[in-house]
Amino acid sequence: MPVNGQLQKAFLTTEKNERIECMFNPSKFTFSMSNRWDAEPVAGAGAPSKKYSGAQSGKFSLSLVFDTTSTGASVTTHTNKLLKLMEIDTSLTDYDPQRNSGRPPWVTFHWGTSLHTFKAITLSLDVTFTYFSSEGTPLRANVEASFEQFEADQVWARQNPTSGTPNPQRTHQVLPGETLDRISARYYGDSTRWRAIAAANGIGDPLALVPGRLLAIPDRIDT
Repeated sequence: MPVNGQLQKAFLTTEKNERIECMFNPSKFTFSMSNRWDAEPVAGAGAPSKKYSGAQSGKFSLSLVFDTTSTGASVTTHTNKLLKLMEIDTSLTDYDPQRNSGRPPWVTFHWGTSLHTFKAITLSLDVTFTYFSSEGTPLRANVEASFEQFEADQVWARQNPTSGTPNPQRTHQVLPGETLDRISARYYGDSTRWRAIAAANGIGDPLALVPGRLLAIPDRIDT
């Protein structure tokens, strides 16, 4: 969600307050909350009564894209930061090798001023490399990440995490010969709005677009 005309970038914060930037805002954010209800069926009787057995851990998932075609550097520079979230961190305060108590760190996800998740562990990461250099260096990756609540969080449970959540940003892969004004005309119907795309993607020279680069296309804001 743009604030003061600026596109708000999503990011993860680790237990040690390290920040992992999302190169592009998620194309999808999904969360779920559930309760457990138990019942003891009785032979010859109708539907049994349910007994509340407590809340289940909340879950959320992200669909992310990382792209380094503009620099030629390996996209693993970014994906490895996510993979590290699944490794045991021996620097955490509760690590004890004698008791075999090591664990990976928890994280929180943030997007703009409206969306902040509970503390969560990284359940799974599916990384798919979709574009390579002529030397075989991976330059683009799709990541499907799943997280589960680490501890009770009554503050988060009382809020509506979808209230004010920004709309997912569209993306566009640059084709040979394309320019920002043409891309702007395609998505906004106005070629003069190319500066919004340039600002959202940190482009200083609008003429230096590299074919294959993935651009975030922010929502049109009429002023």
